[in-house]
Amino acid sequence: MYRRILVAIEHSAADRTIVDHVASLAQLTQAELVLVHVADGWAARNFKQLKLRESEEIQDDRAYLESVADTLRNKGLTVETRLLMGDPSTEIVKAVTTERADMLAMATHGHRFLEDLVKGTTVDRVRHLVTVPVLLLKHTEPAG
Repeated sequence: MYRRILVAIEHSAADRTIVDHVASLAQLTQAELVLVHVADGWAARNFKQLKLRESEEIQDDRAYLESVADTLRNKGLTVETRLLMGDPSTEIVKAVTTERADMLAMATHGHRFLEDLVKGTTVDRVRHLVTVPVLLLKHTEPAG
């Protein structure tokens, strides 16, 4: 079954959808989790080439990633984190290979058709490029 699940999180409310689900799956299968967030602001996309310092945004992303990981570790799960920088779809596809993941889990937003045509989606690009099973869960706002 699944031994190493890469979980792409985006530092948004949608993360709760996928993290909660994958936590249950990891408990059942005893899989390791690798949480990945791709910082994609200007500083992140130019970090290596321009030898920049970490921006506040990057530092905030790193803290958020560790916070999510700590919550999962407190549930008894084995969790690693990776803060990547650049184009989200490119970096997630690379991470599936470099992290030897046997599953990728992501949340989707369910944009409207026209918006997806104009902008494209990270999920759509990624799911066509990886060779492992992809678990996609649509994020829905909690009824309140």
